[in-house]
Amino acid sequence: MTKQTCTPPTVEDIFRYRYQHGTNIGSMFIHGPWLNHDASKNDSGTFKELEEVQRSLRARGLEETRSEWEAHWRTALTDDDLLWLKDTARCNSIRIPIGFFTLGPVFCAGTDFGGEPSEVYVNCWNILKRLIEKCYRHGIGVLIDFQTIPGSIDQNSRSDFGNADFCASERNWAMATDCVAFIVQEVTFHAMSGVIGVQISCETDWNTCDLRKWYDEVLEITSCVNPPLPIYISDGSNFAEALDYAMLKNRLQVPMGRSPIVVDTHMYYTTGTYRQMDPEAIISRVHNTLAELPTRQGMVSSQRTAVDAYIGQYSCAMDTQTWDCVDPSKRPTLVQAFGQAQSRQWASKTCGSAFVGYKLHRMTGDEWSFQRQVSTGAIPPPLWLTVPRAQVLSKIGQAEIHRSPSRETTLSQYSSSPDTQKYHQYRLGWDLGFSDALSFFGALARDVIPGGWDGGEKIGAMELWVRKRIADTEQLNEDYAADWECGFRKGISDFYGLVGISTDSTH
Repeated sequence: MTKQTCTPPTVEDIFRYRYQHGTNIGSMFIHGPWLNHDASKNDSGTFKELEEVQRSLRARGLEETRSEWEAHWRTALTDDDLLWLKDTARCNSIRIPIGFFTLGPVFCAGTDFGGEPSEVYVNCWNILKRLIEKCYRHGIGVLIDFQTIPGSIDQNSRSDFGNADFCASERNWAMATDCVAFIVQEVTFHAMSGVIGVQISCETDWNTCDLRKWYDEVLEITSCVNPPLPIYISDGSNFAEALDYAMLKNRLQVPMGRSPIVVDTHMYYTTGTYRQMDPEAIISRVHNTLAELPTRQGMVSSQRTAVDAYIGQYSCAMDTQTWDCVDPSKRPTLVQAFGQAQSRQWASKTCGSAFVGYKLHRMTGDEWSFQRQVSTGAIPPPLWLTVPRAQVLSKIGQAEIHRSPSRETTLSQYSSSPDTQKYHQYRLGWDLGFSDALSFFGALARDVIPGGWDGGEKIGAMELWVRKRIADTEQLNEDYAADWECGFRKGISDFYGLVGISTDSTH
């Protein structure tokens, strides 16, 4: 039997399921202060984190080294940074990469970081937790990106660690699993409401390593510790395969006690065939990206599963060969058009995105800089995040006034037989969809989300939110679940129409 009422979205729900507009903060919790020194630049990054820690330990000892590294972490995001991210860039989330050593000495045992080097990191995790809490007070969510498996590091993070063959070591996989389990336990037992998810990154593909086996093991643990917490998985260089894996794991079932899975993919246009294209050709291609999504979305009840995608890294950069095709004077305008095209595509097709770099290291050129691209208008915030608070409240008031007429118009178009069960389920879905969209939109203006923001929030992870609401309303075994879902999506769409928001991202 379908529940007639449903609990409104919680603060955690809104943090996790809203559209995530954000940036990667950089590698501050993976690389120490040496990354800021002129010497590291002259050496072209040949010094690794461990080598720099060991060098500092030899030269200055543990206490001074630890003090310098901790000062580096504490200034990862200053108060001024957070205010800029919130008020200027309008970011409601950030992505923070971390390594196993970020978690402290216990997780360094048996690795090259074991012993005295590990003691440098004894307070690192607590410093990061305080930063996450500070972000929460500003209304900014954090995606914790566990990026460094012992023996390896994400090369796409533009670091210079050696990339060892960690696939051959079961021990390294087991250690990585323990790290993720610890992170999820910390998020759970310390009630870290600002954490929008935990990402398990692995810069390998589905065939080189048994990626499914590791994902399976990790997801069993996360589902036991904190089933509602979204887990983001890297696409393993095969977006379609990762989507299918996530759909397998996101199946509707009774009970729904499993972590919702989001697929992270990175979008760059600087390599391969893109190098032979001119800028306008690349910009025109952006609209066609993520073509794997439409056939896998929009039908949660009939497919009995759901999946959403997240752009974990992107930039406004193109290859020099590409720029050689045009007059240099046109470059600023083309860069702006490129960034705006990507922003529109991510907002309409995904549950969120994170520009590649806020604090830049080893990346040259304005087109990798989030601050620069925000200032030029290349990376604008979604329009709904820019609506003044008073207007948000006014729009909500008008939507409430027009709610009943809008519903009746929609219902009359849906069916001429109001006594049928199909009609009843559609109406229930519509009512909940409208209410949910209103709750998200008003969360900032009503101070449900802290920080005193302008703007409204929009449901971003639409497919996974539909999945969750199907479970919440006990629609799993209903014969008319498809009618309920259709009404639910229409209720959301009608609300957005009343408040003047594009409905593209409601699929």
